[in-house]
Amino acid sequence: MRFTTRVLLLQLATVAGVVVVCTVVFLLLGVQQLRAEAESSALNIARTIAEDPQVRAEVTAVSALPGDPTAAALEDGPLQAYAGAVTARTGTLFVVIADDRGIRLAHPDAGLLGRPVSTDFTEVLAGNEVVTWERGTLGVSARAKVPILPPGGGVPVGEVSVGFEPASVFDDLPALIAGIAAAAVGALALGVLAALVLRRRFERLTLGLQPEELVALVQTQAAVLDGVGDGVVALSGDGVVRVCNDDAARLLGIPDAVGTPFAQLGLPAEIVAAVAEGTARDGVVVGSHVVYVDAQPVSHQGRRLGSVLIVRDRTDLLALSERLESVRALSGALRVQRHEFANRLHAAAGLLDAGRHAEARAFLAGQLERGPVDLAVAGIELVTDPVLQSLVGAKAIEAAERGVALRVGPDTLLLRPLAEVEDVAAVLGNLVDNAVSAAVAAAEPCWVEVSFFGDGTDLVLTVADSGAGVATGAAPFERRAQPDDDRLHGLGVGLPLSRDLARRRGGDLWIADPGGTAPGGADPDGPQPGGTDPNGPDADGPGTGAVFAARLPGVLRAPTTPEESSP
Repeated sequence: MRFTTRVLLLQLATVAGVVVVCTVVFLLLGVQQLRAEAESSALNIARTIAEDPQVRAEVTAVSALPGDPTAAALEDGPLQAYAGAVTARTGTLFVVIADDRGIRLAHPDAGLLGRPVSTDFTEVLAGNEVVTWERGTLGVSARAKVPILPPGGGVPVGEVSVGFEPASVFDDLPALIAGIAAAAVGALALGVLAALVLRRRFERLTLGLQPEELVALVQTQAAVLDGVGDGVVALSGDGVVRVCNDDAARLLGIPDAVGTPFAQLGLPAEIVAAVAEGTARDGVVVGSHVVYVDAQPVSHQGRRLGSVLIVRDRTDLLALSERLESVRALSGALRVQRHEFANRLHAAAGLLDAGRHAEARAFLAGQLERGPVDLAVAGIELVTDPVLQSLVGAKAIEAAERGVALRVGPDTLLLRPLAEVEDVAAVLGNLVDNAVSAAVAAAEPCWVEVSFFGDGTDLVLTVADSGAGVATGAAPFERRAQPDDDRLHGLGVGLPLSRDLARRRGGDLWIADPGGTAPGGADPDGPQPGGTDPNGPDADGPGTGAVFAARLPGVLRAPTTPEESSP
């Protein structure tokens, strides 16, 4: 049996029980009211008779006689006639008048005149009114007994007893029962209607699911929301957030979103538009995260229930992409270096095979001075680590394709090889790419200068360019949902990611000099990148570009011997 059917039957049983109880209570109250009305009517009639002057005088006269009156005299007497008239007029069962000895002076049955009454009358003669249900010679009746006082007042000289039979008392009972029954049927019908409406409403709200299914659904939902690595936000049909798991709250920065309209959460317009259109958006910047959002409408049996927003964190993926891109460039440079070095070895081997030993020796000596590969990078010999040297050479080739000369600063001092390449490649690659873009946008000559410094196992690097510098008020380290007008130093993703990589290692990435000639920019008369004299013969022009610096802790190999520990 379905849960809603069980609830309906329970409600019907409850309503029926309440109706039965109320019917019985109302019926008992109605019967009690009819009894009370009959007793009150009998008492009022008895009082009226007892107050009648003729009755008081006749009863006083009879009570004063030394003997009991005869039935014949009483049958034709005024009291019998008066009692008969009252009985006929009021519809009572009987009107009995008795003297102080309990002798009937008036009675509906003339054969009982002159005889004692069948019920107790002592309390009435004591001056009290008695209302009760008793059985007499005429059967059970609701009767009232009232004392009769003499005309001048004093001790009661008799009593008046007026009674109504039960049949006349409960004449109105069928109509009362009919009214109560009609009310009960109406209440029962209203209860059934309310139960049916409530059942339909319940099934509509629960989409026809039973409580057991709802419990399983809640358990499944909790397992899914807590088990997936994506953020999930469920919206109702009117756009109010109903479900928001911890990942979604963390990625979107909405810790208390449940119960709040989605449009009032202050999220980027791209996310709001994606929810409204039921589409996906990639590369949306929310706080310190770059996210992918996908909104899909949800419906059940053709009824639109709302929508679900899936949020995926792309920050780490973009950081990994940056690393992979730098490693790709480094791998290409190493492959070129290996190919060229192999060609040189083949040339040296050919000279030796030809017996031209002197030329072979001179060739190898020249290669020793020139290094493993010819790279068009001024000062490349200062970079002693072959991997870092290859990375700089690869970036130099890419920069040369854009008309920018890449050089190594003359103050570079790096005594230890790299131990971890990925983060160095990602940070250096981003800084060089941004510097090349800034240099290309400026007037010639276009150059970029990189410098490396070792501090224990920390690598400190700087990247300077010949561009116009960082614009005043610009924030190159802030992620931006859309590229702004200042695109020279990145599009709002690479530099923040590079800073995140540095800070995860305990280092940092910052602007050492914003550059430029405007207020807040570099001083053209001050020190220039690379320590060159701006007016000297080797200068390429005033260095007005920005200088970015980064510290990457733990990327250099730690010393393993005392000789490596000493400079």
